[in-house]
Amino acid sequence: MTKPNLVCENKGTLLNGICLCPDDWTGTTCNISNFCPEQNPTQTSEFTFPKTVLGQFASSVERCPSNTPNAGIAKASALCNRSTHLFDPPNTLECGLTLDTINNDLSGGQANVLKLASSTQILTSIPERLTAHNITNAVKITNILLSRNETAQSTDIAVSAVATVSQLLSAGHGMYFSVNQTAINELTQTLQKLSLREESNPLLVQPNMAVLSLMGQTPIRQNDSVTLRSSGMSFHDCSTNTKRERRQLNGNSRAEEEEPRMTLYECFALVARIREERQSDTFLPDRIKLDTTQAEISKDSIDLQMKVNFSEDFDKDVGFVLYDSDQFFQTKSFQPSLDTKRRVISANLQENLGFDHIEFAVTPSVDSTLSLNDFACVFWSYTKNDWSPEGCTKTMNPSGHAVCSCQPKKFESANFAILMTFDINYQYSEALHWISITGCALSVLGLSVTAGYQIKTRKSRGGSPTLLMVNICMSMTVFYLLFIFGINNPVQHLSVAKLSDQNIVPESDHHKYPDEGPCTAFTALLQYFLLATFTWNTLYGINVFLLFKNVSGTPPWFPKVSLATGWVLPAVIVGISLGSTYSVKDPLGYRQEEFCWLASLDHKQKFSMGKPMFWGFLLPLMLMLLSNMAILVHFSHNICRTNPNLNRSWKTPLKKKILSSFSLAVMLGLSWVTGYILIITHETNLKLILSVVFCLLNTTQGVQILILFTLRPLLNSNPAFLDSLRALNIGFHRKTFFLWKNKKPESNESYKSTDYELS
Repeated sequence: MTKPNLVCENKGTLLNGICLCPDDWTGTTCNISNFCPEQNPTQTSEFTFPKTVLGQFASSVERCPSNTPNAGIAKASALCNRSTHLFDPPNTLECGLTLDTINNDLSGGQANVLKLASSTQILTSIPERLTAHNITNAVKITNILLSRNETAQSTDIAVSAVATVSQLLSAGHGMYFSVNQTAINELTQTLQKLSLREESNPLLVQPNMAVLSLMGQTPIRQNDSVTLRSSGMSFHDCSTNTKRERRQLNGNSRAEEEEPRMTLYECFALVARIREERQSDTFLPDRIKLDTTQAEISKDSIDLQMKVNFSEDFDKDVGFVLYDSDQFFQTKSFQPSLDTKRRVISANLQENLGFDHIEFAVTPSVDSTLSLNDFACVFWSYTKNDWSPEGCTKTMNPSGHAVCSCQPKKFESANFAILMTFDINYQYSEALHWISITGCALSVLGLSVTAGYQIKTRKSRGGSPTLLMVNICMSMTVFYLLFIFGINNPVQHLSVAKLSDQNIVPESDHHKYPDEGPCTAFTALLQYFLLATFTWNTLYGINVFLLFKNVSGTPPWFPKVSLATGWVLPAVIVGISLGSTYSVKDPLGYRQEEFCWLASLDHKQKFSMGKPMFWGFLLPLMLMLLSNMAILVHFSHNICRTNPNLNRSWKTPLKKKILSSFSLAVMLGLSWVTGYILIITHETNLKLILSVVFCLLNTTQGVQILILFTLRPLLNSNPAFLDSLRALNIGFHRKTFFLWKNKKPESNESYKSTDYELS
């Protein structure tokens, strides 16, 4: 039977014959509302609440005024009721009430405690405004609220408290470094006890956490198990939605009432398949299933699944607490650096009872830039105040799930997690294009010829110009050779899971490979010789500037200072870069993995000014280019300026002036300015054009130097060939002319002109 074509409504997306529904819609075609509509002020409520997903709290549009301690915080909140699809009566906030005030006084009757619980929920509803002090206060308040004897009979207090905990989990990760860990440990233990409450309450489900208990009215027999599945946050009997979910899979909008129930194992498989097609992973009531079954952990796609086994008959309560993140479990042994999610699940029994065996599985939930490398199965040790792998073993099943099996010492409750470490899926650079190789090879040839020519004709131009030109050619030649033979990383790490035999807590969620091969050495040499090239370019520009300022030529100390600066300054920058960022265990602090060049991106794959690419290359290069541009402007201004008192025969042709400025621009390396423009450009077509221009200009820079500073002087004797290429040589030979008015040598009024010929 062919499935009918579905038409997904309300921004649903069709994939594999199933409509992927946003959080606020459900049903086969996303046509069933899963929200409370916007509520405007009425006779029963003076507040406005936005459209809200079922089971979640909405904050009022009305805010506390600016002259109160809670300026900008909502004046009220209301729960979107799952049954009525309408907002419950709102809970209001006194704008002068603070978490400090509530924490100091939680006394009073049930009504007053309920008001304080709802006020705490409102005060923590904006995660961006939470501080470590506020989080500590809210944790203490929630712990006291959930520890009260009457809480078990007060659903409203429990719902507000769980909503508060969910909101705290959205606070910034850095805030928890200063939060009182003892208070958090007490809260997590209180939540474990709450999961064993006498009355099961499906409302204890919020976007970042949920609390559920399986009551003992139905005995669990020997070798049976309790299985929990999650890709969001809801708990209910799987069999109750069998027909609806079967219709979703088959594409039928209706089903026969006499349709037989599916087995629990089949139900779980269907739930896993539908959950796989969700648009988001927020915790909603239809995204977690809980029941008893003898089935093994399914091979279907899941986010999280836990199975609790018992070796003897058991008729007591089993409780579960699920956290969407590990914010409450601040560990010293595991330091994450990637934006990966680590859910924590707590399994709890009544006193003096223990688990026989626990299995739980997680599917790595990361984007395409990461892949699983290894993982560890752990539980939270309140004694060590850290994760512990004791009593747990790990395996990877054929479906790609990380599976843990724990048989720790007898305990009534524990918080379990799987700590994963990932590889970044590096896109290694391909071999250099023939255009780049050809350009660099020609540049190496041109620079070698230019250096030889400069040395051979050094007597005609003096020591300083020859020194500068030869060193520029040397550093640039070595850079081109290093670029051709060393830019590609010869050691490539394939992103394949390398599951270790030992269950050891990893140091971080980012797997780091120790340094292998010559890539780091090539990176350091490339950085050094490229910086050396630009340092010598800058010194060349300073030499030109000094020639304009000093009639007698460059100072005698300049060559020695140039030698020291040209080769030592780049070495200092490279040394600082290596010393502050490189280690054998983590070479990527200094260089990139895809190719042998300086590191520039953070763990979010965004450009970081804290990386050596910025302060070890781009920043000093920018300073050099700015000074070179200033020298070029000064040079161009001086050679283009015309002295009106000189005879026309002494004026330099405009073409010669332009070529002179262009020659100096090439020597100063100003073509690299296109690289900075390329960095800040976001328009695709312009970026492509600039990339081509940047590549052509900089791979052929050696050829440009050969033409302008070697071929031009060699062929200078034949004007017919060189008339269009004639360029001013940068002034090492100087001719000075003195002109007197009325041809009277004794006159004091004279004009001085210097004609620069730069070689």
